[in-house]
Amino acid sequence: MTPLALSDVSTYVEENIGTFHQKRIATLDDLSLSKVLKRKNPYLFKAKFVLTAEEIVRGLVDAHISSNEETVFGDWLEGLAIFINGKVYGGWKSGIPGVDLEFDKDGKRFIVTIKSGPNWGNSSQIAKMKSDFKTAAKTLRTSNSGIHVVAVNGCCYGKTRISDQGDYFKYCGQPFWEFISSGVSFCLRYIL
Repeated sequence: MTPLALSDVSTYVEENIGTFHQKRIATLDDLSLSKVLKRKNPYLFKAKFVLTAEEIVRGLVDAHISSNEETVFGDWLEGLAIFINGKVYGGWKSGIPGVDLEFDKDGKRFIVTIKSGPNWGNSSQIAKMKSDFKTAAKTLRTSNSGIHVVAVNGCCYGKTRISDQGDYFKYCGQPFWEFISSGVSFCLRYIL
């Protein structure tokens, strides 16, 4: 384990936050009223007493921006988490489907899927994550039979009451950042 230099994190943020803003703008460039209207139930507008074209368009654009910001910022936070873990534990972006980060610690291989917050998926998406974890563990054990694989669902913000989910661990917010960076000071200084 290598101690995390907070100056490295500052440099990473300064060099990469522009990507977040560029992607936000790019999603607006791709926005088309006809595409957005195809995804919306027209009867819902009337039920919500949204009657003018201006109200409909404003609601659609606001929803589009909010949804895309979550996705784009989540991708940016994933990159930050991988960068930090790479500095501390030598972790790397995984090439295994459904796994974002891999790193070795205390004689174990941790496979991590990184999500923005704790309520990221429905039951079928969570089942897919569990299946991806099992497949990844089998793949890793095939190439290195003695390896102990631990699966983790990491959430950049939020809280969870129970971290041990049976097949995997779930760390959200401060416990997640401490897990990948081995330190409370990082979380307190940059995240909270």
